[in-house]
Formats: sequence, C-alpha cells, structure tokens
Amino acid sequence: MFEVTPTAAKHIRRTATESDHDELALRIAATRESDGSISYKMGFDEIAEGDTLISTKGVDVLIRGADKDLLQGTVLDFVELQPGENHFVFLNPNDPHYRPPTE
Repeated sequence: MFEVTPTAAKHIRRTATESDHDELALRIAATRESDGSISYKMGFDEIAEGDTLISTKGVDVLIRGADKDLLQGTVLDFVELQPGENHFVFLNPNDPHYRPPTE
C-alpha cells in the first residue's frame, strides 16, 4: 500500500528521536488539488479511530481512511534535489503529474 525507503526511514527515525516523538507514528495526509495533483502533509501523531497503521522499514505510518486511495502504491523517499538540499518526495502513481524515476 504505502512504502518508505530505507533512506527516508532513517531520516524519520532520527527526526522522531531528536524531537522526542519516538513513541508517535508518522501521519501522512493527502489532498487532491483542483489540477488533479496531490499535496501532502506529514507530522508525528497518535493513532485515531479509522486510521490505517502501516509498519515499513522500522517506521510506523498512519493514514486516515479518506486518504488511503490517494496514497495507494506511494513510496516516500528522502533525496538530494540539489547539492546539500535534501527533501522528502512522494512517488505516487495516483498523481497525474507523477513521472516514474528513470534508471
């Protein structure tokens, strides 16, 4: 359903530890925009009724029921977009603007 790369998982675990959120899961929220693209929000949170809990690469991820379809098949990665600039990126085949990475 939703995956986290080893690089992203390492950064998420480090951030959770540094911010004293080790006991919380990472919540991923997705919203369909008017142009069809998908925007994302992330933050550490407790599980709530209706959430799906996914454990991947040592990270617990929460997705609310309404967001499951938008996030189906998505991979969260942490990459260097420019020298010295690392960012989370969502590789989501449900986004019409998504282009699979080239080898």
